[in-house]
Amino acid sequence: MNRPWFGGLAAVVGSCLVLTASSARAAGDPASAKSVDDVALSADQLASVTPLLGSRDGDGPKGMPEAASSSLPQFDTVVNFSDQFIANGVDSRNRPRTVWPYTMVGQPPQAHRKTVFNAPVIPVVLEMLDPNGNVAVASNGTVLRQLVTDEIVDATLRSPVFEPFSFTSGTGQLTEQLMRAEFWDRIRHDGDGDDGGGYRNVLRASQKRTRTMQVPFGSYAFALNPDGTCCFQVRVEVNTFINLLFPPTEGDRAFVIGAAQADRDITTRDISTFLFNAVYLFQGTVNNCCIVGFHSADVEAGDAANGNRTKLFMMDFSSWVPHHTFAFGFEDIAALSHEMSELVNDPLGNNPTPWWYAFDPRGGFICQNNLETGDVIEVLSGLPIFAATLNGRTYHIQNEAMLPWFALQTPSPARLGAYSFPDEKTLTRAAPAGVSARCANVTTPTSTF
Repeated sequence: MNRPWFGGLAAVVGSCLVLTASSARAAGDPASAKSVDDVALSADQLASVTPLLGSRDGDGPKGMPEAASSSLPQFDTVVNFSDQFIANGVDSRNRPRTVWPYTMVGQPPQAHRKTVFNAPVIPVVLEMLDPNGNVAVASNGTVLRQLVTDEIVDATLRSPVFEPFSFTSGTGQLTEQLMRAEFWDRIRHDGDGDDGGGYRNVLRASQKRTRTMQVPFGSYAFALNPDGTCCFQVRVEVNTFINLLFPPTEGDRAFVIGAAQADRDITTRDISTFLFNAVYLFQGTVNNCCIVGFHSADVEAGDAANGNRTKLFMMDFSSWVPHHTFAFGFEDIAALSHEMSELVNDPLGNNPTPWWYAFDPRGGFICQNNLETGDVIEVLSGLPIFAATLNGRTYHIQNEAMLPWFALQTPSPARLGAYSFPDEKTLTRAAPAGVSARCANVTTPTSTF
């Protein structure tokens, strides 16, 4: 079954602050639309976004078993290690449990080794098709082709996700320093341990050739930029998007990931980013939006060359988010920072944890039982974003929960006794203890931050 495993869908609650000239009336159901103009988003639709916050079981999606306390030798994939933590909790059936295994990328922190991952960045142009199967044209003559500009690609590659930045834990890339901070009690700090040596997980980014995704009529809605060009925002039906992204078999050029595999732009040893521009996914109705990214793996059959081990191509879909699209400063690389941080901590989305919840009177409520570090923060209105100025640009990084938060550790063994990173003030205590399956016993949630 060569289908993706989904490690998490990043859902963002936001309000769009830009009124587009092309949005005089509301887009109806794209599936029943008759013309391109019928799927132009209205100002009200841009200003109101429904949160997509689902719960997940620790068993892992798409039939993936939960993480084991040993690494993944049966898979042909990125370097990884496994461990476990001890905490009181319950499983999905509300049965008591104390041992929680997890698998993460890289080598064990206590080994004090550096691991380098190739990190291909694949820009993806999105073309919206008309009812006749041609690239659509809006009523003002604009071709509906959403580009990922050179400026966006360059800004992404020069961001703290891929270039060193001075964090409180040291100078390095975001995920490198995130993992050092959360395993601070296990890593070496003498000699050059905190100065470029010791435990490191480094992403070696490189831009690969641009790919194109063509979305059929009836599966998208759009809003033009204020100047009438394409596009301030494109919304795509989530299942259509997934089916166009993932190939049925490895190397099938009709699909975005398959084409990248065929040209060897991505391999099973890489952490690959498929970068879009202002493309968000909806579920069911166009107003049930917006998924701005997810991390997953394309699963393919092994062959004699790799010992017949199942192949896992680790990847994330991340959308560059323009300024003034969502609330709380969620813009530019916020989605990428969320997905990359989760990918290194929970690469297959199958690291189980005690049931936890996050609550904010403004941002909402979320209940899960997996080690999805960004999901904890995304509903919080207090300090969800960390501003980082690098290479002449201010980037917006989503703060992340660290392992001690999920492991209910008090005090936290992470750097500075923190539970979140990069901003240690976002989470000031561990996850709530004693939460039952699906948070059924949480009748009056307390604020998480």
